Amino acid sequence: MAIDYASVDQKQLEIDISNIKKNIGKPTYEDYKHMRKLETWARLFTVAGYSMAWIFPLNILGAMFIAIGSVGRWTCVTHPVMHGAYDKVKGAPRNYTRKGFARGYRRILDWNDWISPEAWEYEHNIMHHYSLGEKDDPDNVELNLEQIRHYKVPMFVKYLVAFITSLTWKFTMYSPSCQNALNNLQLRKAGKEENFSCYRKDVFNPFKEEGFHFWFKLYLPYAGVKFMLIPALFLPFGTDVALTVLGTSVLAELFINLYSFVLILPNHSAEDIYRFEEPAHGKGEFYLRQILGSVNYKTGGDLNDFAHGWLNYQVEHHLFPNLPLSQYQKMQPVVKEICAKHGLPYRQESVFKRVKMTMDLIVGKTKLLVIKRAEEMPKAA
Repeated sequence: MAIDYASVDQKQLEIDISNIKKNIGKPTYEDYKHMRKLETWARLFTVAGYSMAWIFPLNILGAMFIAIGSVGRWTCVTHPVMHGAYDKVKGAPRNYTRKGFARGYRRILDWNDWISPEAWEYEHNIMHHYSLGEKDDPDNVELNLEQIRHYKVPMFVKYLVAFITSLTWKFTMYSPSCQNALNNLQLRKAGKEENFSCYRKDVFNPFKEEGFHFWFKLYLPYAGVKFMLIPALFLPFGTDVALTVLGTSVLAELFINLYSFVLILPNHSAEDIYRFEEPAHGKGEFYLRQILGSVNYKTGGDLNDFAHGWLNYQVEHHLFPNLPLSQYQKMQPVVKEICAKHGLPYRQESVFKRVKMTMDLIVGKTKLLVIKRAEEMPKAA
């Protein structure tokens, strides 16, 4: 669907989109309870996974359950809470607000991950959401994996490299990228030159000051819990059992990476998605870009939405990042109608189709569409 970017009535689009939030109303305690229900589901998957992890080495079903639990807590709890979705809900505990979640000792309890909560909050909430599709967007897959496009190898090898990347992307790509974004913010505040590489050598080098903190605050604590502490809890049942749990935990980590890769990257990466060469001007254009730069998967029903990590409402989420998950279900039909009213594409397809389209983008078979605002917008008389 071709878009005449300059002809979109951005003022009316702003009015129409803004009215959605007014009509939905403020977040309620029921919205908070809905999130807690999803958290319970995720924890039950984790418990079920570890309850069968000891049965035999590389237990695929156990590893899959562990992965579903881990990704479920990230996408359905960490994601909205870190956006502040429940900050203003009366009765919501402080540890389910942006100021309390994963802070201090709760770092291990709420979100023990490869990624720093502070780094992810800045990289995702600020840079990604408010620079979507621009060069400052650190989640631009086309740019982040550009080296794969230029490999002088057969196409099937590129696809294989992309798949291997999906199995490790959280700790080889995403965590360093988030940390790099936060480091650059600190460099700017100190009046120093930024480093625009997502994969700074100092981050991975534990003998450098930056790398030391990266490893000892992120990688080693997570790996220590996941691959040492948890398997060690099974030692009373024998060394073989503990080693079996370790093997299942390693397999689960690969599944966690693959599952999150499948849910997250296709939201903004395919040949029908736009990127932008200049910043947006005004809220109307901001809304327009969230629609043109995002895609939904199949929506409807808590089970289906939980399986998609609620990332199947990516259009709605990018329009209003700080809303509870349950409100996206309510507003989705209205957003779709507004897109039709303004002649805008409302992309919603199977996650599997979008993964294939993302892989095609990564290997260089396709590329993102480009909006050069200075050329697209009409010149003043």
